[in-house]
Amino acid sequence: MSKAAISLTTGLEDAEKVTVAFLVAVGAAEAGRPTLMFLTKEATRLAIDGFARAVACDGCPPLTDLMNRYAAAGGRYIACGVCVKAKGIDPASLVDNAEVAGTVQLWEWIGEGATTFSF
Repeated sequence: MSKAAISLTTGLEDAEKVTVAFLVAVGAAEAGRPTLMFLTKEATRLAIDGFARAVACDGCPPLTDLMNRYAAAGGRYIACGVCVKAKGIDPASLVDNAEVAGTVQLWEWIGEGATTFSF
């Protein structure tokens, strides 16, 4: 089964876009695909433990529920190292399934290929 790589640049300023990205990621991870979300710009804040508390719309699942499902299914995050530093985020504050890394590590993880999505 192919890998899934989801690139997300948006944070809670567009909770609907974040929710859609997480629905895609959760679907891939729960289907058994190795899944990685590459968080850049404002999306890096989503990897801070306890930060992502939002419900995008009536009927939308809470973001915390989606993040918990993603973690339980083995989903991982790369929080862009440049973005983490620029935003003054303490790497120790990130959720357990996140690492601070960059595009080199993203490409290493992709390896021979992945289905990609960008939000």
